[in-house]
Amino acid sequence: MSRLNLDDFSDLIERPDAGVRRDAEERRDRLAVPPGSLGRLDELAEWLAAAQAAVPVKPVEHPRVVLFAADHGVASLGVSARAAGSAHELVRKVLDGESPVAVLARRLGAGVRIVDAGLDCEPELLPEEVVRHRVRRGSGRIDVENALTAEEAEAALRMGIALADEEADAGTDLVVLGDLSVGGTTVAATLIAALCGTDASVVTGRGGAPIDDLAWMRKCAAIRDALRRARPVLGDQVELLAAVGGADVAAMTGFLLQCAVRRTPVILDGVVSAACALVAQRAAFRAPDWWLAGQASGEPGQSKALDRMALNPLLDHGVTVGEGTGALLALPLVQAAAALAAELPVREVEETH
Repeated sequence: MSRLNLDDFSDLIERPDAGVRRDAEERRDRLAVPPGSLGRLDELAEWLAAAQAAVPVKPVEHPRVVLFAADHGVASLGVSARAAGSAHELVRKVLDGESPVAVLARRLGAGVRIVDAGLDCEPELLPEEVVRHRVRRGSGRIDVENALTAEEAEAALRMGIALADEEADAGTDLVVLGDLSVGGTTVAATLIAALCGTDASVVTGRGGAPIDDLAWMRKCAAIRDALRRARPVLGDQVELLAAVGGADVAAMTGFLLQCAVRRTPVILDGVVSAACALVAQRAAFRAPDWWLAGQASGEPGQSKALDRMALNPLLDHGVTVGEGTGALLALPLVQAAAALAAELPVREVEETH
C-alpha cells in the first residue's frame, strides 16, 4: 500500500561494533578498580563504546531531549485523566520551563526539542519551530476508525527519519526520547498487545496522570476494540501505524529506525517510546541494540515491550510523569559510566619472563 517499506531498514542497520566492545571489555579488566565492582556501569560504558566505535569511550557532551507531541482521538472516550485535545498545554509548560523535563534538562545541560506531530490546537498557540512538522490535527478514534490515512502515516515516518538525520548532522551524541500526548498510553498499549499477541487487560495501565477504575475499564474496552482493527494489518508496519497509531507514534518509529542507521544511541522513556521501539524492531531486528530503556514506568505494556526487546530498564523510581523525564534521569548514569571507563587509571600489564 505504501511506497515506504520499513523492512528496508533491516539491511541498513548494523549492530554496534562487537570488536570495539571486546576492546572496551579488555580495557575494563585493566582498570585499577576490581572487575564487577562498578556493577552495571561497566556494561553501560562498553555498550556506549561499541556505539561510538571508540576505546576509551568518549564523554556524552551533546545530549538532546526530543519530544514528539500529539493528541489522540481515543482520549474523547475518557481514557485519560487529562482532557482530550489538551496536549498543547503540556507542550507550553515545557517551553515555559515549568515541567519536570524542562527543569532536569536545564540542570543537566541537555537541549530540548519539541515536535508537533499531531496536536489538536490552533498552530498560532505555539512557536513555528514546534508546529512546522505537524502531519495532521489530532488523530482518529482507533477503536472505530483509523488514526491516520496511509499517506499521513508515511509522511509522519518520513518526518521522523528526517529529524533523526538533523540531530545526527548537528552532532547530537545521545538522544533522550519522550512524548507529550493525551491518549498516547492507550495507543501504545494497543500496539504492544497487537505485536505481543496479548489481551487488552494484560497491557492496560493507569497512564501518566493515574486514572480511576471506571476510566481504566473504558480504556480496556477501547484497547480491546482497537485490537480487532489492528490484527488484520499486523503484517505491514505502515498500515498498522495508520490503523491504531498516531502521527507522533509513526514519527517516533521512523526517528528510532534512522537513529540506528546513523549510529545515534537513544534512551527510551515510557510505554509510548517502548511501543514505537517495538514497531521499529519488527522492521529491523538489530535496531534495539542502539537503545537503552531509561526507566520502568510501571505501565504493564512497557514491561511487556521491553521484555520482547530484551531491554532492561536502568532505573525504577516510580516516575510516571512522562515527557521523557524518567529517561532523562538515566542520562547522568550513562555519563558517569563513560567518565569512569575513560578516566580511571589503567594498571600496567606485568611482563612475564
